[in-house]
Amino acid sequence: MTTLQIAHQRLHNQHLSSPGFKKAVDVVKWLGAVQAQDYYGAKWALGQRMHGATDDAIEKAFAAGKILRTHVVRPTWHFVAPADIRWLLRLTAPRIRAIAGHYHRKFELDEGTFRRSNKALATALRGGKHLTRDVLRSVVQQAGIAIDGLRFTFMLGRAELDEIICSGPRIGKQFTYALLDERVPKAKALSRDDALAELTRRYFTSRGPATLNDFVWWSGLTTTDARAGLEMVKRHVVQEVIGGKAYWLSSSTEPAVKNTPRRAYLLPTYDEYLVAYKDRSAALHPLHVKHASFGNPVFSQAIVIGDQVMGSWKRTLKDKSVIITLNPLAPFSKAETKAVAEAAERYAAFLGLTLMLL
Repeated sequence: MTTLQIAHQRLHNQHLSSPGFKKAVDVVKWLGAVQAQDYYGAKWALGQRMHGATDDAIEKAFAAGKILRTHVVRPTWHFVAPADIRWLLRLTAPRIRAIAGHYHRKFELDEGTFRRSNKALATALRGGKHLTRDVLRSVVQQAGIAIDGLRFTFMLGRAELDEIICSGPRIGKQFTYALLDERVPKAKALSRDDALAELTRRYFTSRGPATLNDFVWWSGLTTTDARAGLEMVKRHVVQEVIGGKAYWLSSSTEPAVKNTPRRAYLLPTYDEYLVAYKDRSAALHPLHVKHASFGNPVFSQAIVIGDQVMGSWKRTLKDKSVIITLNPLAPFSKAETKAVAEAAERYAAFLGLTLMLL
């Protein structure tokens, strides 16, 4: 494998170039966790990896608790599968708590305060209730706990890590929280080693070829833990030395077939094709070096043609249409223009709207 083939194999392993999943939860299980602070973009990230997906179908899966949204790695919002949420939290929560310790001390949040806030949140949500952040803020305040500054934000985060709360269905456009025990029945726990091995295996299977440093970045684990996880799954992965660096991928991975003509993708912000790696250079076209104004493609909606980022895009929603505005790194060829137009049509169909392409 050459450096030029890294991005193409990742595109294949992430199921962007081979979208065959039928259910949103199957995409999430395959990837382990999917960054989802941009909720609408994250739904499209799942949709691009599925066959015949619609925004409405993924919204219904989220409302039904078939996929959940919580803070679990690094930490930031991620979609996770209900079957995975507990072992993922137990693996990553101790490190997240340790990292957050500085802020807890700054805002005078101790273990006693967290016990009180967890109890207040659990009591309010018990019985299948789904409550918004604003309602829960009042609940905690009425329990006699100060919520000024970022205190309440850290209380919610801690309740997620402590397996008290997780996402509920949306009310209109507002997100809600629910009790994790009512949303996800308790199951047999994985040991820490088994959880570490499982997360490591899924990462290198779904995102390989990737380096150890890539995994450390994505997971938020220590280098020591990441290295131990890789050692545990050595029989399931193979090493490729590319450009002097050690990359790992599943030993059962099938080589990606080069697509002709090249397919285009309109990636949402924080798509795993880019955010899952510390070193994203394999997917960046050389024009990025010349156009510094494009900045980090992770923080924009990237246009990918073939396997390279070739610009950015934005959407504007109207009543029955979506306007997509393109910002290419350089003028597209006729074939590239056609591929991008087809990608835009797929996105409009996903939303169930008429396309206006600019």
